[in-house]
Amino acid sequence: MKRIFLFLSLACAVALSGCEKDLDQLPLSNGSVPVFYKSAADFDQAMTSVYSQLRGYPDREVYLSEVRSDNIYASSAVGGRDWDPINNFSTLLNINAIVADAWASDYATIYRANTILDQLAANGSVVPAALRTRYEGEAKFIRAFMYFDLVRKFGRVPVIEHALLPREVALIPRAEVVDVYKLIYRDLRTAIATLPVSYTGANVGRVTVGAAKGILAQVFLTRSGPDYGIKGPGLNSNEFARADSLLSDIIAARGTARYATQATYAGIFAPTAENNSEVIFDIQYFANGTVGGSFQNIVVPDGYYTQIGLAFSAGSVEIKPCSNDLVNTYTTADLRKAFNIQLGFSYVSGATTISDTRPFFKKYVNVAAKGASRTDWGLNYIVLRYTDILMMKAECQMRGVGGGVGDALLLVNPIRVRAGVPALTTLTLESLMEERRREFAGENLRWNDLMRSGLALTVMNAWAQREDLAPPFNKITRPITANLLLYPVPQAELAAVPGLYDQNPGY
Repeated sequence: MKRIFLFLSLACAVALSGCEKDLDQLPLSNGSVPVFYKSAADFDQAMTSVYSQLRGYPDREVYLSEVRSDNIYASSAVGGRDWDPINNFSTLLNINAIVADAWASDYATIYRANTILDQLAANGSVVPAALRTRYEGEAKFIRAFMYFDLVRKFGRVPVIEHALLPREVALIPRAEVVDVYKLIYRDLRTAIATLPVSYTGANVGRVTVGAAKGILAQVFLTRSGPDYGIKGPGLNSNEFARADSLLSDIIAARGTARYATQATYAGIFAPTAENNSEVIFDIQYFANGTVGGSFQNIVVPDGYYTQIGLAFSAGSVEIKPCSNDLVNTYTTADLRKAFNIQLGFSYVSGATTISDTRPFFKKYVNVAAKGASRTDWGLNYIVLRYTDILMMKAECQMRGVGGGVGDALLLVNPIRVRAGVPALTTLTLESLMEERRREFAGENLRWNDLMRSGLALTVMNAWAQREDLAPPFNKITRPITANLLLYPVPQAELAAVPGLYDQNPGY
């Protein structure tokens, strides 16, 4: 199978002479206007470049979603790491490199999507009509996905629909959240109308109509969440019925591929079974020393690689432990616990045995997917899978849409049974979110789940009291207030054009 974006470096060197000259130029929130594309090959390479921008997304999500949540307690031993203030709810995140990278990288991806969309409109006649339509759907899906990421992290953001000159971007203020959602909705509706049900051969891994429906369902659930008074992603919009309709379409395979759960939990993530029936949308990697994934490495300490016999050169990755709270939510019988979490490690160095009893996520560390280094893994990153569709459907039913508690249990219990734990006899929204927590641990969904369910403040403040104990801890800003649920606009963006953007309250 061809991995979609794997050949970007070669393509830039060989095939972009008639295409965009400065794909990586990153002025304020976008790039510069490229020259016209002249051939179908130019458009193919440009679409590849849009996909390639997604490669860093999982790494950022580990920090900005999982570390931010109650799944990880990641205060470093030395302090001053970029991820410390994310874990600790610092009010100084406006100068944080990870936060700044999220803003800049999302807009870099949007810029590439805007570029190909502009060029399709201006010079798309060189591309066969069916392919031109598909490229539009792909580019608009990815643009919508990036804006959805931005609105969930920052709330109000600039809406930029074309590849503009920097001086033009410098005139565009932050848009209201409802206006960001308007673009997201339009783009995803176009994607639903234009994307294929599935692909074969070299195109497997591209986005599909099922992915577009699933992400739009997430959008409706997110919009339906509370607003917390912060101009964030929740609008109290009560759109559970709209989400439920899309989720029901996917489950019934109306206009989508026939998705299905895997027989085993581990089978979902097996390197030998990628793009299986559970995968709806993933980001593709191939371990070849250049385009492998690095998100696996972020939470895994160096010593664990030694324990499992991987001869990687020494690094400096510090453990980011799973919270005790997460570990304790699993029962002994739950098969997901052992697959997701490593309960410490031990290895011999010379005559010394070195041990660490702290738990950490090892979900994506599979020797069969290893490449040339600790940042070169060949395992795809699953953004959306079928189990999530089922559990979001159950979430709608818990809200009284498309069924009730009994119907939700019919969806949730087979997932529990697959994990080796007994079926439930009752369910609440809170217990459903805890079940999602166990199922999707390490998949960077927890923070957004807490936000849209309305549980973010109560759960996170209660967790901080339990997990962030007396010295040497006591590092999390408490109480965690509503203003801290959003990330700040990066200081570099504020400084680029003083007065263009206002800062989110609390920073």
